[in-house]
Amino acid sequence: MERTFRLIGRRLAGAVPVLLLVAIGTFLLLEMAPGDAVDAYLAGTGGADAARIEQLRAAWGLDAGPLQRALAYAAALASGNLGWSVAFERPVLDVLLERLPNTLVLMGLATALAFALGSALGIIAGARPGSARDRALSFASVAIYAVPGFWLGLVLIIVFAVDLHWLPIGGMETIASGYSGVARLLDIGRHLILPVASLGLVYLALYLRLMRDGMAELWREDYVLAARAHGIAGWRLVLRHVARNALLPVIAMLGLQSASMLGGSVVIESVFAVPGLGRLAQEAVGRRDMPLLLGIVLLSAALVIVINLLTDIAYAALDPRVGSTGRAA
Repeated sequence: MERTFRLIGRRLAGAVPVLLLVAIGTFLLLEMAPGDAVDAYLAGTGGADAARIEQLRAAWGLDAGPLQRALAYAAALASGNLGWSVAFERPVLDVLLERLPNTLVLMGLATALAFALGSALGIIAGARPGSARDRALSFASVAIYAVPGFWLGLVLIIVFAVDLHWLPIGGMETIASGYSGVARLLDIGRHLILPVASLGLVYLALYLRLMRDGMAELWREDYVLAARAHGIAGWRLVLRHVARNALLPVIAMLGLQSASMLGGSVVIESVFAVPGLGRLAQEAVGRRDMPLLLGIVLLSAALVIVINLLTDIAYAALDPRVGSTGRAA
C-alpha cells in the first residue's frame, strides 16, 4: 500500500508541470490562430459597426494584449476558474461538466469492450499459435485495425440504422421521449451501441494482436516448459502461466492508448452526434471560443494523466517487480 501511495504522489507531482506546459502551449497556438470570438459572432450576424465591435471585445476581455490575457488566465487557473465561455455565455467549467459524462461513458464502454473482448480473443488465438483459429483471428485483427473509425461508424449506421432500422442513427437518447428510470437507461444503451462499437472495435484488434503475440513468445519461456514438465497442461497452463503474464503489456497499452482513444472519440462523437467533449471542441473552434478550447484541452490532458495513473497502479499490483517509480526494478 505504501508503494502505491508513493507511486500516486510521484505521478501527481509530475502532472503539475505537464498541465502547465499544455496550458502555455495551447494558449500560444490559439493566439497565433487567425480571428477570435468577435469575428465568429459577427460572421453569423451579418457584421456590425466599429463601436459595436469594440464593445464586444471589451465585454469578452479581448481588448487587452496577449500578455495581459495570459496573466489574467493564469491567475484565474490558480484560483480554479477556467474562465467564461463567450459562445455559451456560461462558466467554462459548467459547460465542461455538462458534456464530460457523455464522453466518459463512451470512452469507458469502448475501452471495456476493446480490452475484455480483445484480450479474450487474443488468448484464444495465442493458446495454439499457428493454428487455423490463430490465423483467422490474426487476419481479422489486421483487417479491423486498418479500418478508420469514422468509416466503420458510417458503415454501421447504414447497415443497422438506415437499412435494418434496428438502432438509432445518433444522439445520446431519444429527444422528448419522456423515458425515466430503467426505460431511459435502456434507451441510452441503444443509442450507444453503434458509437461504442465504432470506437472499441479498432482498439479491440490492437489488444487482440498484442495479447496473441505476447503469448506466442511466452510459450518458449523456461517456466512454461517447466510447468509442462510437471504435468500442467490445457487451459490451466494457458490461463495461469501464459495468458496472465502476457496480459501485462496489454494493461500498459491501455494507458498509452488513452490519448489516442480520446482523440478518436472526437471523431466518433461527430459521426453519431453524441453531445460530448468532442462535439463541444468542434463548436468551440467554429465560434473561436478560446477560454472553452483551453478548458477542453486542459481537461483532456488531465483525463489522460488520470488514466495513465490508474494503469500504473494496476500494473504495479499485478507485477511486484514494479517499484514506486512505476518501472520494473
